[in-house]
Amino acid sequence: MTNDIHRHATLLKAAARAAKNITTILDPYDLLQRTVDIICDEFGFYYAGVFFLDDAKQYAVLKAGRGEAGREMINAGHRLAVGGNSMIGASIANRQGRIALDVGAEAVFFENPHLPKTRSEMALPLVVGEDVIGALTVQSTEEAAFHDEDIAALQTMADQLAIAIQNSNLHRQAERRSRLLKAANRVGKEVTSILDLEKLLPQTVNIICESYGLYYAGVFLVDEAGEYAVLRAGYGKAGKAMVADGHKLKIGTDSMIGACIAMSEARIALDVGEERVHFKNPHLPHTRSEMALPLIYGGRVLGAVTIQSSEERAFSEDDITTLTTMAEHLAVAINNAHLIEELKDAHDEILRNKVFEALTTASTEAIHWIGNKTLPISLTVSRLREEIADGKVDLESLKEDLDMISESAAQIIQVKEQLIGAVREQRPRPILFADVVQTAAHQRDISSSMLKVKIDHAAAYVIADSTQLVRAVGNILQNAAEAGAKSIKITARETEERGILEIMVDDDGSGMDRDVMEKAWSPFFTTRGVDHHGLGLPAAMHVISQAQGRIAIVSEKDKGSTVAIYLPKGIVNDEPLKAGNVKNLLLIDDNDDWANHFSELLKNTNVKLTQTTDLKKLPAADLVLVDENITAIPLADVLTAIAKAGLISKTVILTSAINPERVTQFMHDGMKDVSVKPYSAGEVSELLK
Repeated sequence: MTNDIHRHATLLKAAARAAKNITTILDPYDLLQRTVDIICDEFGFYYAGVFFLDDAKQYAVLKAGRGEAGREMINAGHRLAVGGNSMIGASIANRQGRIALDVGAEAVFFENPHLPKTRSEMALPLVVGEDVIGALTVQSTEEAAFHDEDIAALQTMADQLAIAIQNSNLHRQAERRSRLLKAANRVGKEVTSILDLEKLLPQTVNIICESYGLYYAGVFLVDEAGEYAVLRAGYGKAGKAMVADGHKLKIGTDSMIGACIAMSEARIALDVGEERVHFKNPHLPHTRSEMALPLIYGGRVLGAVTIQSSEERAFSEDDITTLTTMAEHLAVAINNAHLIEELKDAHDEILRNKVFEALTTASTEAIHWIGNKTLPISLTVSRLREEIADGKVDLESLKEDLDMISESAAQIIQVKEQLIGAVREQRPRPILFADVVQTAAHQRDISSSMLKVKIDHAAAYVIADSTQLVRAVGNILQNAAEAGAKSIKITARETEERGILEIMVDDDGSGMDRDVMEKAWSPFFTTRGVDHHGLGLPAAMHVISQAQGRIAIVSEKDKGSTVAIYLPKGIVNDEPLKAGNVKNLLLIDDNDDWANHFSELLKNTNVKLTQTTDLKKLPAADLVLVDENITAIPLADVLTAIAKAGLISKTVILTSAINPERVTQFMHDGMKDVSVKPYSAGEVSELLK
C-alpha cells in the first residue's frame, strides 16, 4: 500500500513537471516533439506519440513519436481508424483513457512492428472544450505498468497538452495573420503606386508569391469583348511561358478564373483534383489548392487573380480575408492605371481635335485668301502672254504687273508663316477670374450661398487657359464641399511680387492632419473611399504650373483648409471695338460680372444690346449670344425658346470651359458656333465679325 502511494505521488509530480514544461512551448513542431521526449524522460517510458484527427475525423494521424521508431512511422504516414482496432482509436471514440496491462491479451491493441517491446499501453484523449482533437499514447516494456488511478494523473497532463496545442495553434494563427496583414499592406502600398500596367502586374505577382510564400500567382484581365480572361502576368518561368502563349480562359464555369469572373465572387478549391471547375494546367503540375479572386472596381469586374499552392487545403479564413483585401488593392491599382491611360488618350484626342479644328479653319480661310490672290496673277500672266505673242509689250504696264505679282507672292508667303505659327503656338490669354469662379461653382453644383468672393479691381484678370483654370478651381471647390464646408471664401489681390496675383480659397471644412497633408498632392491618394479618384489637387497643381503659376495648401484637422494660388496678372489692352455688321445683339445671361463687363465694352458702339433671361418673347436680333453656364434658367429651356423664335442659326454659345462633346452636340443642334467667352475688346470684335 505504501509503495502504491509513493508511486502515485511520484507519478503526479512527474505529470506536473511535464505539464509545466509542455505549456511553455509555442512552436507547433517543437511542442509535439518535445512533448513525447519529456513524457518518456520524466516517466521512464519506452515510447510516447501524439495523434491528431484528420479533417474528416475518420483517422488519427501520428504527428510526433519518440525516437527512430516515431520518425519512421511519421514518414510512412501512420494513422489509425477512429473507433477501430486500436487503443488510440478506442480512446478517441469513447473520449476516455484506455489501459492495456498486457497488450498481447488486449482485444483493441494494434500490433505494431515498429514497437515490438511494448507490453503495456495507455491511450489518453486530447480534449479541448467539447472537441476531441487527438490522443496521446504512452507505452512501457513492462506488463501491468499502468493502474486505473494513473489515468487521472496522466489525463491531467494530457489536458494540459491539449491546451498547449490549442495555444500553439492560436499563436501560430496570430503570427500568420500578422504576416498576412503585413504582406497585404505591402501589396497595397507598392502596387497602388505603379501606374503602368506593364510594370504593375508582373510586380504584383512577384510580391504576392514572395510575401505569402505561394507556388504561383497570375493576373487575368477581361478582354474588350468580355468573353475571355487573358493572362497578363504570371509568376516565374511558367507564368512567362503562358503569357507568351497568349493563355486565356473563357468566362463561364469551366475554370476557376472563368467562374470567379462570371459570378463576381471568389472561388476556392482546397483540393483541385476534386474541384469540378478547376482548369488542369500542364504548366503548373504541382497545384493542389487554388483561390480565384475577382478584381472589382465600381461594380465592374476588371479581371481576376489566381493564387495557387502545392499543398492541399492551403488557404485558411485569414488567408481568404487578407488575399481578398490584396485583390481590392490590386483592382484599385489596375483601375488607376486604366484611368491614366484614358486621361492620356482623352488629352491626346482633345489635342488632336483642337489641332484639326485650327488646321481646318486656317486652311479654309487660307484657301479663299490664296484663291483671291492667285486669280489676278494667273489673269495677268495670261494677258502678258497675249501681248508678247502680238509683239505689243507695254514696258510700263509690264513693270506694274510684275510689281503686283511680287507683292501677291510675298503676301502669300507671309500668310503661310502666320498660319503655321498660329497652329504651332497657342498661348494663354487674360481671362476674367470672377467668371472662372462662377463657372466652376456652377459646374460643380456649389451653392452661391456658400461662396463669398472678393476680387480687387487690380486683380480682375489672370493669364491662363480658361478651360483648364475652371477645372482646377472646380476641383478645389469640390474638395472643400466634400470636406463638409459650410462657407468658402475666395479673395484675389496683387502681391509685392511684380505681375503676380494671389488667390486664396478658405473653407471651414474638416481639414487635414499632417499625414494626410503630406500625401495630398500624390495622384490617386484619397481619404473618401473607392468612389473618389484622388486626382483633384494633383490636376489643379498641373494646371497652375502650366500657367506659370504655383499652388500651396495649409490645413488643420477640424479647422478647415486654405489653398493659395499664385498666377500671372492679366492686362487687357484698351483697343477700339469693331462691331462689324451686327446692329442688334441679344444676350441671354445672368446679370453677372462677365455680362456687365461685356455690356461695358459695347457702350461706345452702334450695337443695340438686349440682355434678358425672359424667354416669353425674344426680340429679333442679328446675333444671339447664350452663356452655357447660365444659372437663372435651365439652358435646355433657353435653347428651346431660341428654336421656337427661329434664332438657332444666329446663336453662338459662349463658355469659359470648352467641352468637345458639348460642342459637337450644340453644332449638331444647328447653332452658328460655340466659342470661349471674349474678355477683351479685340476678342469681342472677332466674335461680332
